[in-house]
Amino acid sequence: MAELSSSLLYTSFILYLVGTFLFSGAIRDKRGREKEKGVNRWSKLGIVATIIGFITQLGYFVTRWIAAGHAPVSNMFEFTTFFGMMLVGAFILLYFIYRLNVLGLFALPVAMILIAFASMFPREISPLIPSLKSDWLHIHVTTVAAGQAILAVSFVAGLIYLLKAVDPTVKDKRSFWLEVIMYCLVATIAFIITSSAFSLADYKADFAWVDKNDQEKELSYQLPALVGPHEGELLTEGRFNPLVEMPALVNAKKLNTILWTVITGTILYLLVRLIFRKRISMLLKPLVRRVNLDLLDEIGYRSVLIGFPVFTLGGLIFAMIWAQIAWTRFWGWDPKEVWALITFLFYAVFLHLRLSRGWHGERSAWLAVVGVAIIIFNLVFVNLIIAGLHSYA
Repeated sequence: MAELSSSLLYTSFILYLVGTFLFSGAIRDKRGREKEKGVNRWSKLGIVATIIGFITQLGYFVTRWIAAGHAPVSNMFEFTTFFGMMLVGAFILLYFIYRLNVLGLFALPVAMILIAFASMFPREISPLIPSLKSDWLHIHVTTVAAGQAILAVSFVAGLIYLLKAVDPTVKDKRSFWLEVIMYCLVATIAFIITSSAFSLADYKADFAWVDKNDQEKELSYQLPALVGPHEGELLTEGRFNPLVEMPALVNAKKLNTILWTVITGTILYLLVRLIFRKRISMLLKPLVRRVNLDLLDEIGYRSVLIGFPVFTLGGLIFAMIWAQIAWTRFWGWDPKEVWALITFLFYAVFLHLRLSRGWHGERSAWLAVVGVAIIIFNLVFVNLIIAGLHSYA
């Protein structure tokens, strides 16, 4: 059952990739001229491939649930793949409302990045730890993921809006920060490629090291160690020796991952710039030249309008109920709880500025991008780097 589940997830990834190329064809089809709500042969094939991919990923979710005996949302691999699936589901729903092909061209790659990023984490099915053995796991985590996925659609719409509205040839703050967003996406892709390559090569380097309590421990690296652990001794022969040794207070393995992300991301970004001699935002601009900015603004706003209450329900209300049951307190200032509150407050401010101050259009698009940056920070850095009650994720 576990092998079937993995095969279904891989198949859904391929189908999303096919859907991306088909939506690209729909935009470039001169006969269709890609009107705001235009539908041509390419777009029909694109949405069919996407729906089949979504059904396939849903099959992965169900078969993994059967194999594990619990909802597969208990760790980073399971939660992130579920997040990607819900993003695709939200896109499919919006597509049948607005018939906007360019939304698929950007939403599906984001979903694929999430699935690929999830594959960097352990994929083995393991039993739940005692604190997670509750029906609230299904209720709380799935609702949070659904809310964040709907909010992520506002990021996709906002990004397309900015690619159309911001002139990358003008060197100002707007074009600079838009290119920073492009760099972050490229860095993520570069990290996934690099991690996958070393994973296929079965790279592993074991270290013996001393933690801040002067206790000897062992640590395994899946990437060559640019920075090593405190008083680290390389145990695996033929592996790369660290260039620098970190103090005991620094998590050397996670810092090493960040360094690899920055280095490979910068190399890939500069390589693309060297080949095409253009900013990445300028390369993508032809794909969005026919989109209707007002329509994108409406999609982004409606995504927040729907996603915000769903996230509030799952990320705060359901979370507080479960915390009261599990830990006999509804709030404890755990890092994950704090960032859930920050996310809630940000989108509350978003809606306030939109409805009361008239922050429509480009301002709203920038807010949508920042909002998902907060969600990703919560998903990645708070889960992996900041110690807390949710560190098991």
